[in-house]
Amino acid sequence: MLEHLELECRDFAMSRRQIKVAESLAHMAADFFARESNAQSLITVTRAEVSPDFKNMKVYFSVLPENLEESALAFAKRNRTEFREYVKNHSVLRYLPTIDFELDRGEKNRQRIDDLTRR
Repeated sequence: MLEHLELECRDFAMSRRQIKVAESLAHMAADFFARESNAQSLITVTRAEVSPDFKNMKVYFSVLPENLEESALAFAKRNRTEFREYVKNHSVLRYLPTIDFELDRGEKNRQRIDDLTRR
């Protein structure tokens, strides 16, 4: 029984290569947003996830002020092709993953919990 659980846990853990690729792509996304986004909002890339086969990637970010989150998400999704081209020019990946962007709700929830515990 325990061996079965350990095997399942290993399936969900990212490999060292996945972690390195995800970190590299998160840094590229941060650079891309810093260059391409307008000065009305601050877009902070919090993390990136890469699938085990390296075919899909998801970049999570937070936005300040919070009322501009939806417009920032729309901007990111609109510029997926340009970001993919940016990754192509600034990385040594053989195959470029399909890229998607999401708001990092987890970061927002962590900040809310921090605010509540400070009271």
